[in-house]
Amino acid sequence: MNRRTALAGVVALTTGLALAGCSSSDGEPELKVTGAFMPQPVSDMAAGFLVVKNSGGASDRLTSVTSSISDNVTIHETKNQTMRMVTSFDVPAGGELDLERGGNHIMFMKLKQQPKQGDKVSVQLHFEKADPIKVDLPVMETTHNPKKQ
Repeated sequence: MNRRTALAGVVALTTGLALAGCSSSDGEPELKVTGAFMPQPVSDMAAGFLVVKNSGGASDRLTSVTSSISDNVTIHETKNQTMRMVTSFDVPAGGELDLERGGNHIMFMKLKQQPKQGDKVSVQLHFEKADPIKVDLPVMETTHNPKKQ
């Protein structure tokens, strides 16, 4: 092997390692939750709303939500004014998952206690790739809708 071939091999290996290093940081979801709230429930059911922003270079999926306020917390999609339980929601790379009134949301069934306006309800969001995120949902008035303010 001559010097030029050896040098080309070293350059190729170094470039490949540098690119692999870049892709590992860009290839991870980077999730942040904003706008979280729960309208004060009027029965033993409640809904939760929030936005999951993903500034990372890889998509992720919200797969479940847990909370001490209910043993039955599910995620629901709303299409054509009909809601149904789903197993996950996409959180696109460089995008967001918007759980909002009239749309996709978190559903709490058989509440163990009745949260009141001013309380906070803790939930944990579970994802396919990212670590779980703990979020406190402030309990707002029953009709609260930040999209209409």
